[in-house]
Amino acid sequence: MKRKLIVALGIVAVGAAAFLLLFQRPVAVEVVRSERDVAVQVFGLGTIEARILSHVGFQRPGSIVALAADARDTVKRGDVLARIEDSEQKARLAKAAANLDRARAEVGRAEAKVTRARAVLTQRRQINERRQELVRKATVSVEAAEDARTEVDLAMADVAVAMSETEVAAAAQRDAEAQRALEAALLDQHTLTAPYDAVIVSRHRELGAVVAPGERVFTLIDPNTLWALVYVDEAAAGALAIGQPAEVVLRSLPGRVFHAQVVRIDVESDRVTEERRVYLKCTGGCPDDYHLGEQIEATVTVASLDEALLVPETAVERLTATGGLVWTLEDGALARREVRFGHKTLDGRLQITGGLPEGAQVLARLPDGPRVGRAARAKEDAR
Repeated sequence: MKRKLIVALGIVAVGAAAFLLLFQRPVAVEVVRSERDVAVQVFGLGTIEARILSHVGFQRPGSIVALAADARDTVKRGDVLARIEDSEQKARLAKAAANLDRARAEVGRAEAKVTRARAVLTQRRQINERRQELVRKATVSVEAAEDARTEVDLAMADVAVAMSETEVAAAAQRDAEAQRALEAALLDQHTLTAPYDAVIVSRHRELGAVVAPGERVFTLIDPNTLWALVYVDEAAAGALAIGQPAEVVLRSLPGRVFHAQVVRIDVESDRVTEERRVYLKCTGGCPDDYHLGEQIEATVTVASLDEALLVPETAVERLTATGGLVWTLEDGALARREVRFGHKTLDGRLQITGGLPEGAQVLARLPDGPRVGRAARAKEDAR
């Protein structure tokens, strides 16, 4: 009986020792360390676009008879791109020019009539003055003097009529000039020119094609307005601001990073994808070759933290928009604290901004079977 008691006590002692060894000895845990110069970034996908892009075509219908440019050509403002058949319009312009010449001739004839009428008026006035002098001397009859005065009145009326005809002729000339200007403008519409210094993206019509007014013949861009249109999740877009630096990687050049800057943030977000449209402009070392619509990846640096304590999101319990619960190491034992968060990094770590007592260390990952008060120690190789 005594021997059995000794064996039982031995078993209890071994069990107690095993329990203390397994459950009471300090567990090694990984804790996070404070980091310096932490860049807070947001990520977005997008495409290469041009702020100034134009689809250009003719204002009048017609058949294309000449094409002077093609895709990838560089053109200057006013360079001829294409022409449509214009013989009929040239004939209209020639007719308008002839009408203008005739109107100018009519003006000349009307002015000559005015000159003649004024000369006649001058002559009639002289005759009238002589006869009025003679009638006072009783050398001519009163009837002759009155006829001379009437002739002056008639000559004055002729001058007025001639001047009126001059005004009518001048108005007809102005109308002819306007008609000629109109026909010339319509003729210019048979020639398509570049509206600004541009690069031709594509040519949509070929020789002989009949185009309607407004139908696009070329697509142009201003190469100085190239930028990247990036879509950023609204949940990460709150800290975006104009002027923030960014890095862009083209799908065709995965090994190169291009520096850019935020130059526009759309007021309206995409209601379906819940993303914000952000535009980035290259600031240096921009690629010589480009392709509109090419996929890009962009990271925008929205903040730079001089010093920060960052905890992985996977080590947080009951995560909310502003805080959550983390496990801590305090005075050699595990504890759990509710903390506040600030920025979130691209690798899924959260900045702790408050809620930690002095000397507490935050666990980088949840321990197996965590229990408040359990003895623990920080791993030497912890971050």
